[in-house]
Formats: sequence, structure tokens, C-alpha cells
Amino acid sequence: MNRSEARAAALKLIYERRMGGSGGTDTREGLLEIPPKEGNADYMEKLFEGVCDNEAKIDEIISSFLRSGWKLERLSQIDLIVLEIAVYELAVGELPGAVVINEAIELAGKYSNPDICPFINGILASILRSERLKDGL
Repeated sequence: MNRSEARAAALKLIYERRMGGSGGTDTREGLLEIPPKEGNADYMEKLFEGVCDNEAKIDEIISSFLRSGWKLERLSQIDLIVLEIAVYELAVGELPGAVVINEAIELAGKYSNPDICPFINGILASILRSERLKDGL
């Protein structure tokens, strides 16, 4: 599994958790078929736990960059999770911002409506330019 696949797996785990599941071992090994020692499984785990542990703060950041009249509830769960993963990655700062944004756009294009990609790009680019995450979450 490469990092793009780890991101996609993290998205699925977060989604499953929000729909009432646990995102636990049964899901990882059974549904996603990811063995514990699979390459980049640790990165998937980092993204999953990072988003889950910082969800309120991440959502507050995303919300502050939505246009007037928009609320997080208006976003589909997949679109919100894509944004959350990207904001977490931007805050951690392991990858260049442009790479994080591109990966988020790819994820949204694959798992959501491709028409959402410019929206995802705009929100993340605004967050990146604002330097709001320069000190992390």
C-alpha cells in the first residue's frame, strides 16, 4: 500500500466510524483487507487517529474558511473527511502543501463527485495561504 492508498483507507475507516462502526481491527483486516504490517499501514493509522483525535479543532478550521452561509453540515461526509485528512496533513507538515492538496483532490475525485474538486482545492489553498496551521493543531 502506498501513501495514496493509505489515505483512501483512512477515509474509509473514518467514514465507517462515523456511520456507527469502530474503525477497528475487524474493519481493517476484514473489510479493507489490510494486514497489520502492510506497507504504510502506520500512515493510515496516523491519519485515522489524527483526524479522530483532533476532529473538533480541524472542523473549526474548515468551518472558518467556508463562505458565508455555508456550514459543515452542508458538506457530504466524504467531502468533509477528505478536507479533514488534508487539514491534518497540512498541520503535521510532513509533506509540501501542494502535494497534500493534490492528494485531497485525487481522493475527492475518486470517492465523491468530481465537481467538488475545485471547492476542495479552494478551501485547502486558502487554509495553506493563511498560515493558520504553521504551529500545528
